[in-house]
Amino acid sequence: MSPLYDKLVGDFQWGALFMPTVPWGKSTRKMPFFGRNDETPLFVAVIMGLQHAFAMLGGLIVPPFVVMKFSVAFGDIKLQQYAIAASLIISGICTIVNCVQIPIPGTKLVIGTGMLSVIGTSFGFLPVFENAIAAMKDSGVDPMDAYGKMLGTTMVCCLLELFLSFMPKQALRKLFPPIVTGPAIMLIGAGLTGTGIKYWGGGAVCAETNWKNHQHAYPLVGFGPPLMAGNNSFSKIPPIPGTVCGGKTCCEAGDVYLPFGSPELIGLGFSVIVMLILVELFGSPFMKNCNVVIALLFGYFVAGVSEKCVGDVCKSYITESKIELAEPIQFLWTTTFKIGFYGPAVFPMIIAFLVTTIETIGDVGATYEASEEPMDTEEFDKSVQGGLLSDGLCSFFAALATGMPNTTFSQNNGVIALTKCASRRAGVAAGCWLLFMGILGKVSGIVSSIPDCVIGGMTTFLFCNVFVSGIKITSGADLSSRRNRIILAVSMGIGLGVALVPSIVADYRASYGTSAFWPCTGHFREGADCSNAEKGVRDGVIIFLATPYCVGTVLALFLNLILPIDMEVLRADKMISQTNA
Repeated sequence: MSPLYDKLVGDFQWGALFMPTVPWGKSTRKMPFFGRNDETPLFVAVIMGLQHAFAMLGGLIVPPFVVMKFSVAFGDIKLQQYAIAASLIISGICTIVNCVQIPIPGTKLVIGTGMLSVIGTSFGFLPVFENAIAAMKDSGVDPMDAYGKMLGTTMVCCLLELFLSFMPKQALRKLFPPIVTGPAIMLIGAGLTGTGIKYWGGGAVCAETNWKNHQHAYPLVGFGPPLMAGNNSFSKIPPIPGTVCGGKTCCEAGDVYLPFGSPELIGLGFSVIVMLILVELFGSPFMKNCNVVIALLFGYFVAGVSEKCVGDVCKSYITESKIELAEPIQFLWTTTFKIGFYGPAVFPMIIAFLVTTIETIGDVGATYEASEEPMDTEEFDKSVQGGLLSDGLCSFFAALATGMPNTTFSQNNGVIALTKCASRRAGVAAGCWLLFMGILGKVSGIVSSIPDCVIGGMTTFLFCNVFVSGIKITSGADLSSRRNRIILAVSMGIGLGVALVPSIVADYRASYGTSAFWPCTGHFREGADCSNAEKGVRDGVIIFLATPYCVGTVLALFLNLILPIDMEVLRADKMISQTNA
């Protein structure tokens, strides 16, 4: 073979990458290993990069899509499409920087890990953004301005991660051991999994207003004339935004409107789970690396060929109008937000940055392990410092570029282990793929046209994967220790409780300031309504207490600092049986 062919294609064993798996049997496959600095053939790097991009895609589109659709602008399709495109473009740029590793002139510091380590929009900040924007909206702030305030808050709070990047990693690990970071990540996953189920049933807004279909509330709901009770008239409770189907509060899926939890919606979401399982059973290594995208496209296909028929009238679960509405070419700053600052979100954001900092240290270590690189070297310490600095700078850049905070993605370490390719060239190729998919506006158009129930099937799997990652981290602690079990039980008990019943402290949807925990208005408020200053303090406390991983992480951190190590109990004399003998 010619030298040019070797540089472009090489002699990679493509069969091992694309050959389907025979289930329920033990098998091994041999693949050439590409180290971090190996000159990987161009075509191999492109294909490997595509797998990494597909492995990231589900996690990149969900946070901005969810925030824009359910928190900022429910009906603004073009805004949702822009947010998805911006997330892909920002992640592409940050991934390239992280893999290349840029030295800072005049110092020993670097920006980036210099490994096949990818960066993308973090799930960890999703609950904070949702809760903070909801609080601001209820206070009368325009949703677009509320999102802009969260961008400005991100710019300030990410300075913490920049500061932590200069601290010794040993000090950070001592302050945040697995018994603290494990529950934090589990609670992120637990809270988000509940959100995923809401999407699966038809949508988050639809789920949180499903109480209107209760038999006692149902007669009060609708757009009809006022109800009469004696000499008094009462306005009906409006249903959720959208069309009222048959008098019921319903969820929208294309042209179809169904009540929350309808079997049709559950079935469409379940098609994603079915394909995920089939890929694990029969898929090739390439398919397993792209399992989330394959399953999502399969669910999209099932929804596209399905119809809801009532008599002779049939309606589709997918409409082409959203795809047609998408711009052919998209880029950053085609939509902008007024940058502001929201004080009540600072403490929850700081907790989120602390969690992602420790998570990044673990992810870099996992990348070194998958890449078969030694970790007891100065190069590893430099990668950790560069990774944290890159995370902080990329979060600042993301906010400046209208996106949500970024962090290192851990699931791509599994792609390295499965493909035996740790080359940085593949990481750069992944960044280029993400840039391409973000700039190609129709990709965002396709994503925005996917029914919420199909998105829900995918996000439930993705979010619970976060929970499983937390279990793996927690397993690094000694769970036979009484001290550690108490830390775990208290932090997880309260955190999971808040995730399951957020109304114990938080307001109900569209009912700001009425929580009995700290009422600002309504029946439980004695005296005048809250002042603006009291509202600000209240919002900060409520956001903190209603965000599962915030309250759980602080409890775990506090208990880890104050609880003594387990008492060692020794036997003072011989066994009683030996004494009697």
